[in-house]
Amino acid sequence: MRRIRIFPYQMGLVFRKDQFIDALSTGKHWIRWNDQLITYDMSKEFVPLCELNILLKNSLLQEKLELIEVQDHQIALVFQEGNFLKVLEPGRHAFWKGVVNYRFQILDRDTYEVSASLNKRLLSESTLQAFLIKVAIPAHSVGLLMVDGELVRHLQAGVYHFWRNEKQIQVQTVDLRQQQMEVSGQEILTKDKASLRINFFVQYQVVDAEKALLRNKDFERQFYLLIQLALREYVGTLSLDELLLRKEGIESFVLEHSQKASKDLGVKVLQAGLRDVILPGDVREIMNQVLVAQKQAQANIITRREETASTRSLLNTAKLLEENAMLLKLKEMEYVEKIAEKINSISLSGGAQVVEQLREIFIKTE
Repeated sequence: MRRIRIFPYQMGLVFRKDQFIDALSTGKHWIRWNDQLITYDMSKEFVPLCELNILLKNSLLQEKLELIEVQDHQIALVFQEGNFLKVLEPGRHAFWKGVVNYRFQILDRDTYEVSASLNKRLLSESTLQAFLIKVAIPAHSVGLLMVDGELVRHLQAGVYHFWRNEKQIQVQTVDLRQQQMEVSGQEILTKDKASLRINFFVQYQVVDAEKALLRNKDFERQFYLLIQLALREYVGTLSLDELLLRKEGIESFVLEHSQKASKDLGVKVLQAGLRDVILPGDVREIMNQVLVAQKQAQANIITRREETASTRSLLNTAKLLEENAMLLKLKEMEYVEKIAEKINSISLSGGAQVVEQLREIFIKTE
């Protein structure tokens, strides 16, 4: 036999040939030489070295241990001195009594929603996240919560947590802000079989998330096809010349013809606009030639009009000069003045008759 001692706040378990024999509390005890003594610190977590049910058959251990039973659809949160310690999965668990203050919170995972009684701060604990499904709904968006394929409710922007269990949790989200869709490079034939390309844009907003996500498959693609068909319908009823003259009406036509169908998609059309009408190279060259010819004709008309006005003005001036000798003399002096402005110097020769000769130049002889 050998004598052993168990100190305060300790517990001893005696094993003989790997079989549990007895539990020893504080004090001095005698055990056999070949017995194995395992000493537990009661201020630390209890980790059983054999089947817990066998240990609990000992009345002393039953008194010293607090038993926690967690069902299959539950988990338990363990708090030590008020602080979160760990998560207990389904099964039987034991903790020492009296030394450390433990608190336990049993959570039911049979439902899909996390109870509001659970402290939200604990949701970020890594040991608990393995049992949770985290869903974040972005700002300006709405989510549809589906449980086992059925719509349960709408989720506004925020962060949500659901239990990970046999229920199938699915959340579909859609952006509720104004969005823009480009319908680019559409090859369309006009009424007179002219091929052209159109670049168009549409601004829209999802107003019914349930229609957009659940009642329609890929609502964005369907909305694109809706706008595309409206463009083809408008362009196909006009000739090329008519389209170029009435292209401003394409926006109102698309808006009017897409309102009802887009409502069934859960979408509201806010605005539409035509960016470009691109003609084929040969048609564009012909149009440029027509435009040049038109501008040339307009230029010729303006030139003829100006020439006519100029001729008429000269005729009127000639009549006035013919009827008024003084006016003719003033016109002559005006021309002489203009000529004199371009002369730097004048050299005179001829003696006393120079002045008389100049007089004959500038004064009309009767």
